[in-house]
Amino acid sequence: MTFEVVKDLSAGLYFFNGKRQTIQGSETFPVYEARSGEVVAQCPSADAAHVDKIVDLAAEAQPQWGRLTPIERGKVLNRVADLIRQHLEELAVWEVKTNGKPITEARIDIEASADMFQFYAGVAPAVLKGDYFDLPSENQTRFAYTRREPLGVVGCIGAWNYPFLLCVWKIAPALAGGNAVVFKPSPFAPASPVLLGELLKAAGLPDGVYNVVQGEGKTGEALCLNEKIAKVSFTGSVGTGKLVQQNCAKRSVKPVTLELGGKSPLIIFEDAEISNAISASILANFFNQGEVCTNATRVFVHNSLVEKYTGELLEVLKKLQVGDPLHEETKVGATINEPHLKRVLGFVERAQAQGAKVLRGGQRVHPEGVEKGFYFDPAVITNLKDDMEIVKDEIFGAVLLILPFEDEAEVIQRANNTSYGLAAGLYTKDVGRAHRVAAKLQAGTVGTKQQNQPYEIFGCKITYALGMLVEHTVWLQNSKPAQFLSIPTTIAM
Repeated sequence: MTFEVVKDLSAGLYFFNGKRQTIQGSETFPVYEARSGEVVAQCPSADAAHVDKIVDLAAEAQPQWGRLTPIERGKVLNRVADLIRQHLEELAVWEVKTNGKPITEARIDIEASADMFQFYAGVAPAVLKGDYFDLPSENQTRFAYTRREPLGVVGCIGAWNYPFLLCVWKIAPALAGGNAVVFKPSPFAPASPVLLGELLKAAGLPDGVYNVVQGEGKTGEALCLNEKIAKVSFTGSVGTGKLVQQNCAKRSVKPVTLELGGKSPLIIFEDAEISNAISASILANFFNQGEVCTNATRVFVHNSLVEKYTGELLEVLKKLQVGDPLHEETKVGATINEPHLKRVLGFVERAQAQGAKVLRGGQRVHPEGVEKGFYFDPAVITNLKDDMEIVKDEIFGAVLLILPFEDEAEVIQRANNTSYGLAAGLYTKDVGRAHRVAAKLQAGTVGTKQQNQPYEIFGCKITYALGMLVEHTVWLQNSKPAQFLSIPTTIAM
């Protein structure tokens, strides 16, 4: 079957029975293009009856898919990867329209999505093979073995910051494990998972194995409450994550994977290479408009470097291009929507009222050609205290906070003073210090001389970042969270 990227959303934003379609619903929500600020569609929300019907379709289709061997299922996933690469540019343009991120970043997401399908196609046969062991017996004739079996139908609730890639992170391991999937995207970015459905259909996935429902809170609640859903994976806010966990225990006790957010520190020690640290700070705060759960908004800079670091950072940022995300030169695209833009602006305004100093940016801008879009000029802020709202709470926007520190013990204590524990980064030339500090940081992912690497494992250590833990550990087998330390082999001595 051939695949063509759709030109618009007129055929609908649902995917079930192996095709894109729509439903009749009493409630709708607007679909915005962040880049232009325009409403491009009105999408009906699925109620509990709609959700139950589509879950039933998935439950009917799953046994056939689950009976295939991991190698047979892997062939379909590999074909999906090939199709994604064949249509990479068209898919990247759709991702820009869906999310507002620069086209250069969207291409990275789409290529990484193809890699994910290939990875799970390859790893599943080894992970799913089960175990064999002998049991004590007089004639050594007793043995036992384990089987890895699909969960059944899994529910996935996605976020809007990586609409295509985050969907793949959830569904690729689920499908590799023989499960059927019902995916609910964020209503802020609903288009990409439907494109994935059409790609999977073209690659040979049986009808009903992958499905997309649309809606807001009530739709997600219906998915969690449905007793045929064997597991739920959710990425989003802390508040919604708590509701997901509660709803998944109301009618049945089903496993839940939550990835809820972060307030990560980036620590720049006195021996750091300043130009590299500045590059990391920009990547850790302004990539994807700052809409990344691992973003290191709290940049701790040693007192001896603060003046030099700040001056050079501001000089580099003079070249930072905020504009139409379809333009190659754009480095910062559009914020997802008007309410979120106002939320980020509110953080900056309240911080200023508390005495913080904005060194650059922090305002809404209107780039030429896309004046009605949702654009924020990345902010650099100093003169902060650790108990300020902007330092404690997740902003999820392009805001870099400079926090001076004096010594190692102090910065570790301050870095760990958070209810989040998703990620951390540090810059030093001292390998011993890198390992020592990483071991003391309360974060699931610690990067040394790097930040926001696309293929790292997500772990967690603290309350509000329960960790993705690379989804194959929950779809294909069980595993406990662990700290992941990433150190390049090229670290300077």
